[in-house]
Amino acid sequence: MNGSIKTLQTLTSSNFSENNDPFGLFSDWLADAEAAEINDPNGMALATVDADGLPDVRMVLLKSYDPQGFVFFTNEESAKGRQLAEVAKAGLLFHWKSLRRQVRIRGLVEWVSEEESDAYYASRPRGSRIGAWASQQSRPLESRFALEKAVAGYTAKYSVGYIPRPPYWHGYRVLPLSIEFWHDRPFRLHERIKFTRNTVDAKNSAWEKTRLYP
Repeated sequence: MNGSIKTLQTLTSSNFSENNDPFGLFSDWLADAEAAEINDPNGMALATVDADGLPDVRMVLLKSYDPQGFVFFTNEESAKGRQLAEVAKAGLLFHWKSLRRQVRIRGLVEWVSEEESDAYYASRPRGSRIGAWASQQSRPLESRFALEKAVAGYTAKYSVGYIPRPPYWHGYRVLPLSIEFWHDRPFRLHERIKFTRNTVDAKNSAWEKTRLYP
C-alpha cells in the first residue's frame, strides 16, 4: 500500500502546478483517494456560521460534483440547515491523510432541484429513507427508545412500496468562489495552489490561479 501511495503522490505532483482546471484536478485527486483511503474518501468537513457568526463544523459526504459545485444532502431543520438558511455561505475541507493532501473550498450555497433531491433520496437504502422521516436531526432526544419508536412507526407506515421524500430533506450545492489544493512536501515546504473567481456563473467566470507560500 505505501508504495502505491507514493506512486500516486509522485504522478500527481509532477503536473500539480501546471493544471489550470480546478475541477479536473479535484477529479484526479478524488480518484486517487478512492484508491487509497480506507473509509469515506468522499467525506468532507462542512463549516457554517450561526446567526451570531459563531463557526460550526461537522463531517458530511460529498454525493456529486460538477463545474457548478459540490453537493451534499441533509435535513433543512438540522443545525446546518438552519444556519445555511440564515447565512447561505459555507466552507468545505477534504483531508486525505494517506495521500497527504487536502482541498479547501469556500463559496455560496443553494438548494439543488427538487428532481435531483428526489432522485438521490430514492437511491438510498430503505432504512436510510425511513431514518430521514424518524430523525428530528440535531434536536434534543429524550431517549434512544424514542428514536427507535419513531423508526418502528415509520417502518410500519411505509412497510411496502414507495417512500416519499420528506419535505424538509434536500440537497445543497456549494458554489465555489475559491478552491485551494494543498500537497505535503518535505520540511513543511508544502505546495499550495489556489483558484479564485469573483462570481459563481460557471459559463462566464474565469478562474484565477495563484501559488501560495506554505
